[in-house]
Amino acid sequence: MALCRQTASGRLCPGLLLLLLWALGSELRPAGTATPPGAESLAELQNQTVIEPENLLLNMTADEKYNLRAYMCWANFSHWMMNVTRVQLCEWRVISRPYSNLRHCLETFAEEQNYSYPNSIAEECIVHSHRTYFLNCTQEHPMFLDPPEDVLLALIFAPICLIPFLVTLVVWRSKDGKMQS
Repeated sequence: MALCRQTASGRLCPGLLLLLLWALGSELRPAGTATPPGAESLAELQNQTVIEPENLLLNMTADEKYNLRAYMCWANFSHWMMNVTRVQLCEWRVISRPYSNLRHCLETFAEEQNYSYPNSIAEECIVHSHRTYFLNCTQEHPMFLDPPEDVLLALIFAPICLIPFLVTLVVWRSKDGKMQS
């Protein structure tokens, strides 16, 4: 049985919403049922619970709404990335559109919920995308690292020690009194 049929309004269907809420750990049961958490299957939840998506979203807090929307952004990004081969994962021209869509989606929903962007939820999605898809990408140009501490200290103290010597030399040469032309 399909969880969702195509809706003309573009809204989430109840089956998909229930799947998302179940995945996020919410417990949805009609009043009077006392089934322990985790004992119900998704099909049982869908058959037992009749919730209109509009009412469900009205009862959610702003954090829950943003979490749900971030999950939807992630699901959309994952769907786009399924079409990318392993070889193409590190090519920016291939992944720029899905990656930019993920960022734009997270940013737009954050703005709608009056969240700052970037926020911890968006950061978690971005980091998760890097760990999942881009972990093995290497840079064409090697990253430059800081020099070892002993070399760094020598480069710092050499000019510092030269300054008093140069100042002494300038003062000593200026005491001669002869004007040079």
